[in-house]
Amino acid sequence: MGYKKNTYTGREAAMYLIGLGGQNMIYNIIATGLYYYFQNVICLNAMALGWIMAIARVWDAINDPMMGTIVDKTKSKWGKCKPYLLFVPPVVMVITIATFLNGNYASAERDGNVTKMVLITGWAALSYILWGMSYTIGDIPLWGIIPRMTEDEGDRAKLISLARIFATVFGSTMVIGIIPISQAINGPETPNAQKGFIIGAVATTVLASILFELAGLGTKERVPVTEETKTMKESFKLMWSCKPFRRLLISGVLRAPIQLMTIVVMTLFTYYYCDGDMNKAFDFKGNPKMLVILLIIGGGFFIGQFGIMGIFPYLIKKIDVKTLYNLSAFAGIPTGLIYLLYKLHPTELDRVKYVAILGVLILIAGVGFGLVMVCQSMMIADCIDYEEYHNGFRPDGIFFSGQSFITKLSAGISSIISAYVYNYVGYTGKNIDDMNKALAAGVKHFASDYQSYASAMWFLLTVPAAIGMIIAVIPTIKYEITKKEHDTILAKLIEKHDAKKAELTEE
Repeated sequence: MGYKKNTYTGREAAMYLIGLGGQNMIYNIIATGLYYYFQNVICLNAMALGWIMAIARVWDAINDPMMGTIVDKTKSKWGKCKPYLLFVPPVVMVITIATFLNGNYASAERDGNVTKMVLITGWAALSYILWGMSYTIGDIPLWGIIPRMTEDEGDRAKLISLARIFATVFGSTMVIGIIPISQAINGPETPNAQKGFIIGAVATTVLASILFELAGLGTKERVPVTEETKTMKESFKLMWSCKPFRRLLISGVLRAPIQLMTIVVMTLFTYYYCDGDMNKAFDFKGNPKMLVILLIIGGGFFIGQFGIMGIFPYLIKKIDVKTLYNLSAFAGIPTGLIYLLYKLHPTELDRVKYVAILGVLILIAGVGFGLVMVCQSMMIADCIDYEEYHNGFRPDGIFFSGQSFITKLSAGISSIISAYVYNYVGYTGKNIDDMNKALAAGVKHFASDYQSYASAMWFLLTVPAAIGMIIAVIPTIKYEITKKEHDTILAKLIEKHDAKKAELTEE
C-alpha cells in the first residue's frame, strides 16, 4: 500500500496473548465450570439456575455498551484501554473465587431447609452478577486494545487469529485445573466433592489472574485517541446506526444458541461417557479406550478451530472477511447430523466406529465455529475504522462491547432454553443428586437408564446451535465493508494519524 507500518512488537504480542489466555481461563471457569458446579455438584434447581444465569447475562449485555462508553471516554498516559488491564485482574480473581463459596442446595432441599435453600440461591445469583460486571470491565478493553496496538491490517488479522487460538487453548485448561482435583475426591456424589471443586477453582483462578495481568503490563497503544466523546445514549444509538456493525449484532443474536455447547458439553461428557465420574476420562492405564474417545472428540473440535484460525491471515489476503464469515453457516450441517447419529444409536456412541464418525463431524463443525470467532473480531475492528473514516469518531470500546454483548446475551438466552428443557425431562435439583448416588453405586448406567436426560443433553448440544449457525448469516449477506473499501479506508486513516502525531510532536 505504500503507507508507514505502525505496529506492535513480538514481545508485546506474546504478553498480550498470554494475558488474554489467562482471562479466558477465568471465563471458562465460570461459563463451563461454575454452571457444572451449580447444576451437578450443589444441585441447584434447574429453573432457578436458568433464570439466575439468564438475568445476570442479560444485565451484563446491557452493561457492556455502558462500559464501552466509559472506555472511549478514558484518557490517561497509557491510553484508553490499558489502565483497565492493569488494575482489573485482581478484582476479577476475588469475585470469581467468591462464586464457588456457598452451601449445598441438594442437602438443604433433602432436609427441607427452605431458608438455607433461599440463601444459597441468593448468593449464587448475587455473586454471579457481580462477577459478570467485574469481568466486563476487563474484557472490553482487552479486545478493544487490538486495533489500538496496530494500524497494519495483516498484523491485526494475525493477532486476532492468535488471540482466538490462545483463548480456546487456555480456556480448555479450565477442565484440567478443576475437574481432576474435584473428582479425585471420590466423585460428585460425596460430601467432599464441593470442597474439591472449590480447591480446583481457587488454584486455577489465581494462576489465570496472574497471567491476565501480563496483558496490561506488556501492551502499548499506538493509535491516537479521538478528542470527541459520546454520552451513554449516543453510544447506544451509534451501535445501531452503523449499518455494518448493526448487521453483526443481529447475526450474533441469531446465533445465540451456540452458547448451549459451552453450557452442556462438560455435563454430557461426564455422564454419557464417564457415568458421572470424570476420573474415568483420565484413567489412561485402566481405561485406555476413554483416552481414544477424548482425543478424537475433543481433538477433532480443537483441530478444526485451530486449523482455520491458523490460516486465517492468509485467507483474508485473497477472500473478503465477509465471505469467510458467511461460509461459516456450513457448520450447522455436521452439528445437526451429530444429533441424528445419537437418535440412531442412543447408547452406542462410545463405540469406536461411532466415535470416529463423531470426530469427523465435530472436526468440520469446529472449522465453522473457529471461522465465526475470528471473523467476528476482525469485522468489528473493520467497523471501528469504518466509523472513524465516515464520522470522525473512533469507537474502540463501544464496538468491542458489542462482541461482549453478543456473547453474554447469547449465554442468557441459552440458559433459559436449557432450563426449560432440563426441567421438562426432570434433570434438576434432588433428581440429579439421586442419580449421582445411583451411578456411584453402580446400580444404573447413564446412557441406557437415563435416556431422557441423555437425549436432552445431545439435543441441547446440537440442534439449537445448528439452526443458529445457518440463520445467523442472513443479516450479513449484504454486509457493506469489502476488502477493497477497507484497504482504502485504512490507508486514509494512517495518513490522518501520522499527520496528527506530527502535529503533536511539533507542539
